[in-house]
Amino acid sequence: MFFKTSFMKVVAFYLFGFLLLCSLWSCGERSASASTVSNEASLPLSKTKINGVSFVASRTVVSQKHINPVLSVHANYAAVMPFGFIRDLTNPEINFNSSRQWYGETRAGAGQYIDSLHKNGIKIMLKPQVWIWDGKFTGYLKMTSEEDWLKLEQSYRNFIIEYAELAAEKEVELFCIGTELEQFIVHRPAFWKAVIKEIRAIYTGKLTYAANWDEYKRVPFWESLDYIGVDAYFPVALSKTPTIDEASKGWKRWCEDLEAFSEVKQKQILFTEYGYRSVDFAGKEPWRSDREMNSVNLEAQNSTMQALFDSVWEKEWFAGGFLWKWFINHEEVGGTNNSQFTPQNKPVEQIIRKHYKNFN
Repeated sequence: MFFKTSFMKVVAFYLFGFLLLCSLWSCGERSASASTVSNEASLPLSKTKINGVSFVASRTVVSQKHINPVLSVHANYAAVMPFGFIRDLTNPEINFNSSRQWYGETRAGAGQYIDSLHKNGIKIMLKPQVWIWDGKFTGYLKMTSEEDWLKLEQSYRNFIIEYAELAAEKEVELFCIGTELEQFIVHRPAFWKAVIKEIRAIYTGKLTYAANWDEYKRVPFWESLDYIGVDAYFPVALSKTPTIDEASKGWKRWCEDLEAFSEVKQKQILFTEYGYRSVDFAGKEPWRSDREMNSVNLEAQNSTMQALFDSVWEKEWFAGGFLWKWFINHEEVGGTNNSQFTPQNKPVEQIIRKHYKNFN
């Protein structure tokens, strides 16, 4: 009897220990599994960026058929660009909102574009721009007398405040106060700081300025804006048909500079324009738009675009960018024989579509 009782106690003891170990093992597995699920849930699959297109002004109103291709590439932002015109680099008068302009270049047209894009869930950067006749570079706009500088200041103020009011009226998400106006800024910094304050009193959304790629470090008022805007035409490759690897290596130094500048200013970098033409040597001088460059090279455009995406889009210091450029009549533009910037109806459009989808 004693033996049987002792034997049963031993069996019970080991059985209890076995069950306890199984229970602890099971709990540990469940805990580890729950921890894994929790960690996976907390890791973002992708970070949303500003995936923008530069929506080119046209002669006509915008309809849904013009917006569907923008939605197709998964763009979540569009830059709407009304224009003012100046006769030459030393003329202080900006002509804008005129009956002689294309509809999309005017306040009424910009407003209609904004409304149509907003209805489709596309956010807006309103980006009023100056065009100097004969296509002269706006960065060289520079007056020759104090009298003319004062006239230019007043004329530009009228121009930009007109569109700041539109930005407020339409509740656009982002407003760009100027594009590539280096000499104007260098010589009249007090004007720019004053006009930013005036814009802030009218418009409560985010502000940026579109500095040229070699200008952004010299802009004196980034502390007054929300994003460091850069038109990102950095030279990245010398080859006629650069590979993705070559162009990515070309981006390395520029990324280091941009990251360091972002850190100093404590603001994200926004590419207010970016893109490459479908031509030979697309990465050598990406800012060039002259029509003498007309040797179509679709592979060069593909490689440089992919390298840009690979190099900057996932960076924490990078807010996103606006593709240059997107025409409203999608079916009639671009194509495989086109050597210009637009990606429309070219192989690079699919690269953009895939990339934007991943960051939406």
